[in-house]
Amino acid sequence: MRSGKSTSQILSKIIAQNSEQRRFSRVDVDILGRFMLEDRREYPCQVTNMSPGGAAIIAPVAGKVGERVIAYLDHIGRIEGRISRHIDGGFAVELNATPRKRDKLANVLTWLANRDALNLPEDRRHERFIPKNPITRIVLPDNRSYDCRIIDVSLSGAALKTEVRPAIGMEISLGKMRARVVRHMEDGIAVEFASIQNQQLLERHIAPDSF
Repeated sequence: MRSGKSTSQILSKIIAQNSEQRRFSRVDVDILGRFMLEDRREYPCQVTNMSPGGAAIIAPVAGKVGERVIAYLDHIGRIEGRISRHIDGGFAVELNATPRKRDKLANVLTWLANRDALNLPEDRRHERFIPKNPITRIVLPDNRSYDCRIIDVSLSGAALKTEVRPAIGMEISLGKMRARVVRHMEDGIAVEFASIQNQQLLERHIAPDSF
């Protein structure tokens, strides 16, 4: 930046100036992701506006008012809540989040709302990619192991194509990474990592042991 101020300083100033307002105001966004209803079926979705307390979601299936929804969104990660009403082409969700989670979400929304105006670089904390070697192995708590293919992976989790479906919540090993199963998909599972590392270390650790 020409002013000599870092990106973090600029964002900190914006966040401080709008700390109270942003708790309730909605931000127009264009965020892609996937969501799951109570029947555990998964669908693609697009979030068109969002606040730390709710979101408007465009989706092929609307669900029922009051139904629980879990979504995994680009840039944001996992959110959950209940359908509050139907809208044209989708539904609105009232989010269920701790105060800490709401503050983190508000910070991300502040970033998304201001990055174009400030010419800020893309936030890549949760960008998905396909590793150079997508074939790896998962190991269950009883030491049974299964080969799997990585569909895509981010610094916080991965989608895996595998014939075995460990229970949601089960802790497994993916290569040398510890992970937790967070949802089932049509042809595999999605996992969250216990710790976040940089991409170079991540690619090394999700590869299977060579012996």
